[in-house]
Amino acid sequence: MTNDATQSPEAVALADRIGELVASMRSAEAELGAVLVEIEQRGVMELFGYRSAARLMEHLADEPKPATERLVKRARLLNPGRNLDGSPIPALAPATGVAARAGRLSNPMIDVITSVLAQVPPEHGVSAEANLLAFAEEAGHKQVAALGARILAHLAPDGPAPDDTEPTAPTRELFLRRKRTGIWELSGRFDDETGTRAHALLDALAERRSGDEGPDFRTAPQRYGDAFSDAVDLALNSPELPMQAGERAHVMVAVSFEDLKSGVGKATLGDTGTMTAAEARVHACDAMIIPAVLGDKSEPLNLGRLRRLISAGLRRALFLRDRGCAFPGCHRPPRHCQGHHIRHWADGGPTDLTNLVLMCAHHHRLLHRSGWEVRIATDGLPEFLPPVFIDRRRKPRRNNLHEPLPSTA
Repeated sequence: MTNDATQSPEAVALADRIGELVASMRSAEAELGAVLVEIEQRGVMELFGYRSAARLMEHLADEPKPATERLVKRARLLNPGRNLDGSPIPALAPATGVAARAGRLSNPMIDVITSVLAQVPPEHGVSAEANLLAFAEEAGHKQVAALGARILAHLAPDGPAPDDTEPTAPTRELFLRRKRTGIWELSGRFDDETGTRAHALLDALAERRSGDEGPDFRTAPQRYGDAFSDAVDLALNSPELPMQAGERAHVMVAVSFEDLKSGVGKATLGDTGTMTAAEARVHACDAMIIPAVLGDKSEPLNLGRLRRLISAGLRRALFLRDRGCAFPGCHRPPRHCQGHHIRHWADGGPTDLTNLVLMCAHHHRLLHRSGWEVRIATDGLPEFLPPVFIDRRRKPRRNNLHEPLPSTA
């Protein structure tokens, strides 16, 4: 007499329940991905003050970095998007996205299908996706991968065209161009020694950040782009920088007083550039960007209030107190940091130790753009209040990574 437990009503009911829950999980994850893509299109920086949807997701869901990055990357392939100019970007696998939101596909299956479709000639994409999805109804992702390989062998037998570009001999040349959009393009060629020194410098500045706003999900190009910006700041703040027309190198920004106070509007940057008034507020805290504050009739109300910048003695006191970027969890040393006015100088905030906090460029911008707030506690040290979408109680947080000064007790 056989006793096949798998045929019992209890086993069937449990298996059916597992299937229902798995489908619900898959459907919810696909819907979540669609929401994250929508947030990206609306502007995650504008909505939440975070650099990417993946970083926001990591904070809201307490998920590790690789998981949130995979979730967002997969969602971009299944859902339509928009370019910076507003033009639509069709989804690579729209039918797969529909099946995913219905809970019919596992993540490995989605990854197999999208990987194949990324290599299929565009004119065959719809039919190839239909064949893969039909086979996915009755097979696992490994079998679908095998079918995908056969499809690619038939449609693109030679694979992608080889890159036959030969490397050019390095020279010391640098090209910096401003496009009409306000984006600057940098390119150049350097000898081995210069390239090695530049790589060492940018490597040191491009380390992944840490802090209570979540792990650093920037791509390598984004990290090196930010590192280049930090290197420019370090150079501009160097006392060894050559003079220009009797002054240290600086950039002039023209902005109306009302726009500077509100952070809404535009400012003129240098000769031809523009920046938002909100960015002007960030740089007006402590940077070699000198604001020309204008009145209602564009008359200069205050030209180049360089005195708002932190003096050498006050900067040393700030270095001693904060020991580096004061944002919770950040390890950046003092030489990579700027002084932030807690009460903005445009609003009458004084440039003294009780109204200043040391912050790296990244966390300085985050503080200006997101719901984070900073204050000086009763013991004279800075503490940060997170936005309500991170902590509804807004419990104050401090940076405990920097080495404190020796105690006199």
